[in-house]
Amino acid sequence: GPPTRRPTLGGSRVVRVGGARTGASQVTPSALRLARPALPALALSLVVALAACAGSDADGSDSDAPFRAALLTDGPVSDAGWYAGAYEGLLEIEARWGAEISHQQTRGASEYDEAFLAYGTEGYDVVFAHGSEYQDAAMRAGERFPGTTFIVSGGGQMADNVVPLIFTLENGSYLAGMAAGGMTESGVVGMVGGVRIPPAEGVFLAFEAGVKRVRPDAEVLETWIGSWDDVASAREAVTSHISRGADVVVHNTDGASFGVFNAVREAVDGGDPTWAIGMNRDQNDIAPEITLGSAVIRIEDAFVAIIEAWHNGEIGGAPYYAGGDNDVVDFVANPAVMDRIPVELLASIDSMRLAIRSGAFDPPRVPFIEGEPGFEADSGATGDGGG
Repeated sequence: GPPTRRPTLGGSRVVRVGGARTGASQVTPSALRLARPALPALALSLVVALAACAGSDADGSDSDAPFRAALLTDGPVSDAGWYAGAYEGLLEIEARWGAEISHQQTRGASEYDEAFLAYGTEGYDVVFAHGSEYQDAAMRAGERFPGTTFIVSGGGQMADNVVPLIFTLENGSYLAGMAAGGMTESGVVGMVGGVRIPPAEGVFLAFEAGVKRVRPDAEVLETWIGSWDDVASAREAVTSHISRGADVVVHNTDGASFGVFNAVREAVDGGDPTWAIGMNRDQNDIAPEITLGSAVIRIEDAFVAIIEAWHNGEIGGAPYYAGGDNDVVDFVANPAVMDRIPVELLASIDSMRLAIRSGAFDPPRVPFIEGEPGFEADSGATGDGGG
């Protein structure tokens, strides 16, 4: 199970990044830019060295220490999506438990082990590794630091102190697909993804199934740009889909989503009625005039729930699922365009939402967790994105 140590909760040092919105006519990552991460690689190295000199135990066994939680992301928390939601979750943990928090943006696999080493040596209680790309390094860190719990978003492996946090985003994606199927006039719908990994493939599998539930004869286009943050490639992919007749486009990317919204906005401005659908977070306010809705993960709620379970000694050795029977995962229609969505379509989506949450219907998904039916060992490619 999780570590037996339960540190005291209370006010303590907080390490954070901050930022603010700025006005912009184009949707750009800089419009939501946050400061550089709190612990760059050099600082992490110094932390490790200082902690070693102080004789810190590998299991972080200082019983008087405050509750400490850290977050690793492989991209900026200014993405208005996957990473931003995780950072909001970290801030909520600080607010609810008076926790000492830290965020580190890693820049590739070469920094994963070093980041885990720093937080483990420092005696952090929980480290959120927000993306399945951290899985292998988390398993190594779990062996070295039994007193720290490593929570891997979208992970597929587990140990007593390594816990996959599984967002059932296919549930929200299926509903988003129904919306797309009901709103397309051309009968062509586009999907633009980042890196082709099993969790992301499952999200698109469910989305396509949702489209065809409402519009069985629909053509669904699919493009993977090979990056979560390449705005130009996402924009190019969407433009290509629109040229092939797509009038609804969904994405499953991170920072690259800005390219999706810009491409759709340009199409609309040019006289091609087109809808965008957001993913991973409620993105309806990024470009509200052209956004049909968002398949959302309320990541902050999931982070709070799993920390509550951690304090209760209820996690360890098994995946933790978020969004199956509650509103952690959902499709949120854009209030700004609600009057343009048929009432019958909204009612159909509401009915399906209830069926999914009650267990009466399960959207299709791609198995990626070790031990689950249909899992194939060579399917565990790593990356982030919802799942």
